Amino acid sequence: MAANMQGFDWSDYQAFLAIARAGQLARAARAAGVDATTIGRRLRRLETRLGATLFEQTREGQVLTEAGEALLASVEQMEQAAARIGEAGGGDGEGISGTVRISVAEGFGSWVVAPRLGAFSARHPRLGLDLVASSGFLSPSKREADIAVLLSRPKAGPLVARKLADYALRLYANHAYLAEAGVPTTPEALTQGHRLIGYIPDLVYAPELRYLADIHPGLTAHIRSSSITAQARLIASGAGLGVLPCFIGDSDPALVPVLGERRILRTFWLVTHKDTQGLARVRLAKEWLVEIAGACQRMLLPPAD
Repeated sequence: MAANMQGFDWSDYQAFLAIARAGQLARAARAAGVDATTIGRRLRRLETRLGATLFEQTREGQVLTEAGEALLASVEQMEQAAARIGEAGGGDGEGISGTVRISVAEGFGSWVVAPRLGAFSARHPRLGLDLVASSGFLSPSKREADIAVLLSRPKAGPLVARKLADYALRLYANHAYLAEAGVPTTPEALTQGHRLIGYIPDLVYAPELRYLADIHPGLTAHIRSSSITAQARLIASGAGLGVLPCFIGDSDPALVPVLGERRILRTFWLVTHKDTQGLARVRLAKEWLVEIAGACQRMLLPPAD
């Protein structure tokens, strides 16, 4: 699709990109830091200039039309070219500018990445950093994030993935709970009067988070949350036993491991889009994540008892 460059306004194309990636006007507006009225006005102005409808309105949100799909490929190339131009003046790490959006699991983002992000930002003051640490992941293939740390290696899409680190999980409880309910000495004992804490089954966003079955088949949580932070707080408060990554459980002196021989192993994967992996800002952030994963190896995968 050949775009009419008369009256070119890059902000209109940025609005188009935001909507294409978010799939909804409201989400796109939040991502762009403007209100929905503004981003809708920019889209209408772009459609008028191009003489084409770029999105179809559905019950779920905005879906690209054929013309929109064609434009998306061109605008993404423009975006990448603009990013490279912006980075061309940065001969060293301190000169790299722009913004990198990193999507990580809530626990890894909160306990491992966030405490070290300030120092990284101080070393690269011109680089903006978005840390999305929540239940669920943004998609590099849809350009929702520049980098994602995922729980499984993607099987399809224009992505480049590498193993970042293995990590271990164990069952934890606090002293008060164990004094009240007793210390289970076998996985089968967990089925006899113990309160278990875990994820809400229909809100589990990755099968790798179904931990309880790895401890003992058929275990179900009595208290459930979509947030690993909330689960850690519940366990620390004495509400019950639950599985936590060792980098969370071992960092809290109120928690003690239970059934220490039952360790669960998982892997973090570092994922980027193949078209943007070479951008200086993305490359810098990837190298930093690899660096902290190496520095935190003992925290992520402590020696077995």
